Amino acid sequence: MQLPLWRRARSALASRELHSERNIAKLSIVGSGMLSNPGVAAKMFESLYNEGVNINMISTSEIRITVLINEKDGIRAMNAVHDAFGLAD
Repeated sequence: MQLPLWRRARSALASRELHSERNIAKLSIVGSGMLSNPGVAAKMFESLYNEGVNINMISTSEIRITVLINEKDGIRAMNAVHDAFGLAD
């Protein structure tokens, strides 16, 4: 969100501050089978933990798990998640 827009909207949003970061990456796993397979999120989070990748934010839905991570960790994180789920290159 652009800062001038936030300044105009902050009273209506009851917001006191805005925090932003640069150099982030978004990594998602998506699949309708996630509902019937428990442990998918745990497997993803464990693979990132084992690689030393810090998760800045987590967002979920019934068929998707998304994490925001540091951009410098993006490729390593993607490879870790691919390996954890046995996906080919």
